[in-house]
Amino acid sequence: MGQQNQEKPKIQPLNPEKKQPEFKQPVKPKRKLPRFLVRLAATLVVVAAALALVAAVAFRDSLNMDSVKRWFTYRSLVRSDSGRAESFPYDGDLTDTFAALDGDLLVCSRNTISLYSGSGTQYINQPVNMEHPVVSTNSSLAVVYDAGGSDLYVLGQRTLVWSAKDLESILSARLNRNGQLTVVTQASGYRGMVTVYDASYTPVMSVNLSSAFVMDAALSDDGHTLAIFTVGQSGGAFATTLELDNLDYSNGVYQPDLTCPLGSGLVLEARHTASGVWALGDMGLTVTDHSGRSSGVSWADRYLRRYTLSGDGFAAALLGRYRTGSQAELWVVDEKGERRTLNLNEQVMSISAAGRYLAVLTGDRLDIYTDELEHYATLEGTQGARTVLLMADGSAILISADSAGFYIP
Repeated sequence: MGQQNQEKPKIQPLNPEKKQPEFKQPVKPKRKLPRFLVRLAATLVVVAAALALVAAVAFRDSLNMDSVKRWFTYRSLVRSDSGRAESFPYDGDLTDTFAALDGDLLVCSRNTISLYSGSGTQYINQPVNMEHPVVSTNSSLAVVYDAGGSDLYVLGQRTLVWSAKDLESILSARLNRNGQLTVVTQASGYRGMVTVYDASYTPVMSVNLSSAFVMDAALSDDGHTLAIFTVGQSGGAFATTLELDNLDYSNGVYQPDLTCPLGSGLVLEARHTASGVWALGDMGLTVTDHSGRSSGVSWADRYLRRYTLSGDGFAAALLGRYRTGSQAELWVVDEKGERRTLNLNEQVMSISAAGRYLAVLTGDRLDIYTDELEHYATLEGTQGARTVLLMADGSAILISADSAGFYIP
């Protein structure tokens, strides 16, 4: 019997929903502001922009990124209305060596290396035995060594990073911006040895020189060029020479690419940026680029009283017609040898530079200037302070015989 195809019945919902008709809401036209309010708002915006521009010009030195940095860095530090924080005692005296290290105070004596925060908290208390402690910093790291001795310490991040105690008669030690270390020592049978360390303080190159006495050396901030200062005789007279070598660490061979005479002056301080070598001496300042071109100024007819190479793109020197006295000139010299001067008629206790700022401490006042010698800030009533240390954001540390305190403009 054949099967018949039967159509399956469609199942209908028990309560089918009735579709409701859709009604569109009428769109209400947007209400427009009265024309006079639009004009008023535009006028207020223009006035606000003009006032902001005027304020930016009038307070360009005080309202800048440095003031913002200072606010964040020292917001927990209790200060007076003048910006001076309460002083704290330090372990040492004015015969010690001081440096600003990443916003802290570094104090180096013959027996101890100490590091203090702005509130006086001591983070480092490292016992040492040094006859002539010397400090050099790159702002975030510091190298402390015993001039003529064998001990050397590298500090950073509020701790002791590395140390060496078996070096032979250290003459100088310098850190570049990358943390690479250059050390000059005496060496038997030679007139000096220069050792370059990488940022982990592994020696990567060593140079022994026998042609002239090595006085100082510095690796460029990019780590590619080594500068060596030597002293000898030329025509029977004392002469200083700068040797520049484009380093090739792979073969370890030292052969100067350029030799630049620097005259008969004695180099007192040196700095090696990514583009050139700054050499500040008793006779003047010389800036030599890596192609051998030099610029600078001479102060051979004046007495060099104080100096600093710690500013960004400038050097500062306090010069006088006489060896002592209150009358002096403050010179600020850039890398092109162009100078700006400021006459001073007060006894200057200390000068310091960092970033774009320069600090001058007199008997009762601290003045801070920009690298253009424009006045930036003043702190009155600094009697007792004998040393000032400036930091790149414009803040300063004032040091007296038994205490130190921070000043934040």
